[in-house]
Amino acid sequence: MAVTQVAYEIDGWGVGELVVEDGRVVWHELPWPRPGISQDPSRTPTRPGLGPGSVLSEKPSSVDRGFVAEVIQLLRRYFAGEPAPLGDVPLDLEYETPFHTRCATALHDVPRGAVVTYGELAGLAGAPRAARAAGTFCARNRLGLFVPCHRVVASAGLGSYGSYGVGYKSRLLALEGYVHAV
Repeated sequence: MAVTQVAYEIDGWGVGELVVEDGRVVWHELPWPRPGISQDPSRTPTRPGLGPGSVLSEKPSSVDRGFVAEVIQLLRRYFAGEPAPLGDVPLDLEYETPFHTRCATALHDVPRGAVVTYGELAGLAGAPRAARAAGTFCARNRLGLFVPCHRVVASAGLGSYGSYGVGYKSRLLALEGYVHAV
């Protein structure tokens, strides 16, 4: 199994990371300003934990080269505020539990500019009383933007967005045309 890991930079957002395996995105870390950290993927703050036998490379393999370049171009379009068909990108949507896999599939289908609450996400995943479990899924999501947890809001407001913060979440939603009523 060959795995391609690349860092990419988005002006005004920072450095993100993309991991591709066999023509599917398996990990995506949102861009974030990282002073003192180069674009060398081995120096990014998180690691995808792809398991034994994985080969990590700074450069796309010849098999993935075109795919990785296309995905990064889509990400650049997204962060420029342009419509980008991120929903068409092949993904590894299998998560550690069946519920999390259902959350990933349901959230992947929430359209640009729309939001759902944690309770609604749980319902879409077949467990309407599992809002906290849906929140746990969002906290562990490894496919930021492709499985858009920024589109999941609290019932009484935007809610948090982990270490990125609510400002980052608001900024992503604004790119998509969502306006939060204060």
